[in-house]
Amino acid sequence: MKEFNRLCKEFEQLDVLSYTLILAEKSLKVIPALKEITEDGLDGVTVFATFILGAIGADGKLSEEEYAVCYPLLHAFFGDNVNYAVCKKAVKLLKPESEELKKAVKEMVDVFGKLSEELKDDIIIICMLICAVDGKISLKEKLWIKSLIG
Repeated sequence: MKEFNRLCKEFEQLDVLSYTLILAEKSLKVIPALKEITEDGLDGVTVFATFILGAIGADGKLSEEEYAVCYPLLHAFFGDNVNYAVCKKAVKLLKPESEELKKAVKEMVDVFGKLSEELKDDIIIICMLICAVDGKISLKEKLWIKSLIG
């Protein structure tokens, strides 16, 4: 638990360039590994994309800062059709208490069972970074992240 709280503080203090670099580095490792996995007929990248939208909206809102930092990652998943309005609408559908997000978390946890510990850690770090982009990982976000860790 101490390690989790320490990481939260560390990520909350990162500058935008550092967020972007770490997200890019982790995504370059995670996305190819997920392309090889399917769960319940969905490819791992689709599951992860939904999961990322869940991380963005874990506190129930989408800030422009979150969108700006996550844009390269979202663009990698959704292509040119992604914009702030579309993401904001998707995040509203994926509120922490929504059935859609609960399903996405379950699917991602199932996918986790097929990944190495290193890839699992990278995915959790990506989620933590996304939640911390506005300078604070809220209690709702922390609880959501912990639900992924198990």
